[in-house]
Amino acid sequence: MLTIVLIDDDPISTFVTEKLITKNVKEPCQFYKYHSAQTALDEIGDISPNYLFLDLNMPGMNGWDFLDHFHPKNNDAQIYILSSSVDQRDINKASQYQLVKDYLSKPLIKKYINLIFN
Repeated sequence: MLTIVLIDDDPISTFVTEKLITKNVKEPCQFYKYHSAQTALDEIGDISPNYLFLDLNMPGMNGWDFLDHFHPKNNDAQIYILSSSVDQRDINKASQYQLVKDYLSKPLIKKYINLIFN
């Protein structure tokens, strides 16, 4: 079973992402959804996700802060930034993080799902 963490303060975006993954990924998935990056950071050590989708712009701790404080015990988690920002500075900054596999724009689309999970 795949373990997937969604960190996004927008419940509609989280809902759409979860449904799209569930519909297009053949393997069973267990989702952990967080509206707060700080809460996710506090609990993620017990989860060991296969995939993590992270929004950047959130109140309190943002996605960048999360990345700066996230030190997984193993590097198995594939982290994808899923953001509505198309600012080239954000895209460039994301590439500076070794843990980040790719920068994707919202909403997540089937093409990205196929690339990530196949």
